[in-house]
Amino acid sequence: MVKAAESNLDSLREKIAGRYSDGVVLVGKAHALAEAGDAAAAQRGVVASDMLTELRLDPPALAAAMVADAAISGTIKLEAVGEALGADTQAIVDGVRRVATMRWDRPAGDDGESLRKMFMAIAADVRVVIVALALRLRDMRALRSLPDEAERRRIARETLEIYAPLANRLGIFHLKWELEDLCLRELEPDIYRQIGAALAAKRDERDGMIRDAILTLQARIEEAGIHGKISGRPKHIYSIYKKMQRKRVSFAEIYDVSAVRVLVDSVPDCYAVLGIVHGLWTPIAGEFDDYIARPKPNGYQSLHTAIVGPGGRSLEVQIRTTEMHQFGEYGVAAHWAYKESRKAGRLADAKFNWLRQLIDWQKEVTDPHDVVESLKTDIFQDQVYVFTPGGDVIDLPVGATPVDFAYRVHTDVGHRCRGALVNGQIVPLDHKLQTGDRVEILTQKTPQPSRDWLSPQLGYVITSSARHKIRQWFRQQGREAATVQGRESLERELKRLGIERPRYDEYVKLFANHNTPEELFSAIGFGDIATQAVAAKILDAERAQQEAVKLAAEAARLAAAATSTHSSPVPEASPKRPPSKPAAAGGVSVEGQAGVLSHPARCCTPVPGDAVIGYITRGRGIAIHRRDCPNILSSPEPERLIEIAWGNENRRRYPVTILIQGSDRIGLLRDIVEVFADLGINVSGTTVTTNKKEQSASISATLEVSSNEQLVRVLAKIERVPGVERARRQAG
Repeated sequence: MVKAAESNLDSLREKIAGRYSDGVVLVGKAHALAEAGDAAAAQRGVVASDMLTELRLDPPALAAAMVADAAISGTIKLEAVGEALGADTQAIVDGVRRVATMRWDRPAGDDGESLRKMFMAIAADVRVVIVALALRLRDMRALRSLPDEAERRRIARETLEIYAPLANRLGIFHLKWELEDLCLRELEPDIYRQIGAALAAKRDERDGMIRDAILTLQARIEEAGIHGKISGRPKHIYSIYKKMQRKRVSFAEIYDVSAVRVLVDSVPDCYAVLGIVHGLWTPIAGEFDDYIARPKPNGYQSLHTAIVGPGGRSLEVQIRTTEMHQFGEYGVAAHWAYKESRKAGRLADAKFNWLRQLIDWQKEVTDPHDVVESLKTDIFQDQVYVFTPGGDVIDLPVGATPVDFAYRVHTDVGHRCRGALVNGQIVPLDHKLQTGDRVEILTQKTPQPSRDWLSPQLGYVITSSARHKIRQWFRQQGREAATVQGRESLERELKRLGIERPRYDEYVKLFANHNTPEELFSAIGFGDIATQAVAAKILDAERAQQEAVKLAAEAARLAAAATSTHSSPVPEASPKRPPSKPAAAGGVSVEGQAGVLSHPARCCTPVPGDAVIGYITRGRGIAIHRRDCPNILSSPEPERLIEIAWGNENRRRYPVTILIQGSDRIGLLRDIVEVFADLGINVSGTTVTTNKKEQSASISATLEVSSNEQLVRVLAKIERVPGVERARRQAG
């Protein structure tokens, strides 16, 4: 082992000497310092430093990687690093140490200040992130040597959620791809093996097709007088896996498993080569992307096209300049080889604008869990790239809304937001923004954010930073006003769900941190707890109480039946027949027996989650009724009622009738039906009644829903349609 380490160190010295005349001495000092503290750590430092030479980092960064493990373990002090290797290396090691020791899955209560210091170190020096990424890649390569499977999976999950997105944000795809593949191998080993086997199965055939394409294309671009370098490009397993998930297709339907890359000298040459490629082979529709004209948010530039290549097989072609390729592979790390370039510095600074925005927001945040959640949602998710009316670029996570955009522009703009124009068209505030959208926020004079924006079910806000700012605004309001508004919000939600007479003194016992209804109302008013979440918990309690009443009634019925047997003859028991399982099974069970012929009653339209009871019909099996259905409460034949329970079927849809009241305007029904379509809900019938004198409309719609949760979403969406005053479920 010692000889191998020495050999690696000698190789590292040769690589450094070829680039930096004074670098060998500094890295040698770093190795000696690490070895004096921990020989094993010094050996791991050699591996990490060797990785960073491929990324063209400078000697202080290489020295920091050499001593990082020893500094993290505490075998050498940070002050000793500064004395031996200089303040530059010491600052890098300090930042790397903070990144490496952070438990991202469960930050402690005192980690808030540590997070801020870590981000300040990262924002001050890009090398901190690059060194941390190299250390993590080295550890991921050796991950299988850890005996604890749970710990391996934790590290892989953390890498996939934090480190790989960091590499993507910095444009260091050279590290990103390998980190993602290694994570998939640990987290989804079966999928990793299946895709790997599929790639290997026809490798020779694909290699032959790529060789033919390269020879043909090389000859044509030389004829055109274009200097270019063409090579095959390996496809990474994780990217194939994500594309299969995103497009919901099989491995055979992925068009860019086979790919070639063309490097040329200039942007005009890129488009000239694209024309040659499309002249040689047939392009595949919908598979062309121009990332030169519209770069990705991380700065990536290239032309991507998919064609039907030699032998009728699909082939992806990537075309870019050599400079674009360097940035595409190494991101901001590529610019450290050209430190004298002012452009490189500007590019590196631009890469960290997002981090500086996060640091500004963190000045208001005390809970480290909020910080980590913001990283995962606001920073590390895939991004969309939108524009302000003035042409400034704002990057937001995929799925972001105009409300998220408003708060990213300025907190006050978010607080005063009342509407939005996207590409000149008015859109609802839960509209999902797309890359290239031009967004203009319509504001009102006074700040007045809505509590509905805090509800995850309604989809107004997805970024943690915007959610935090909204909560902060509500907390600044008076407690009395918050209590009143919280009560009104909860009562409105409960009425929509059919709870007309709430019992708040009983409900408050469901919430351990609130002793009185007023405390619960104020928590809702301050935005500490979502109205939807409170209502859901109350619904659960209502169902549990209904179940208790049902059991008590059943016990009384059995007791009465037992008493009556003393005064009447016992009928002869009929022979039991084995239960049948008809094809039209209805999703309920009787005494644990599933597969019972049943159907939802049209009068009360129950859905899974409702407290239900069965009514034995003549020839149509069991009719499923809600327990509060008027037809059940006044049934003249109680002996035909039977206890039932919802089965495990979760794909069946159930009819539910809802009532909508609003103004009689042109297009109202169309807008409501569009809501149903957007949520994937089928409508089996509608009835519209209008009052010309009052200019009002009443709409009854029977929907096919899969659960109460889906019903809550659709009611909330409908109430946001212009002209709708109220939407609620029909009780019976």
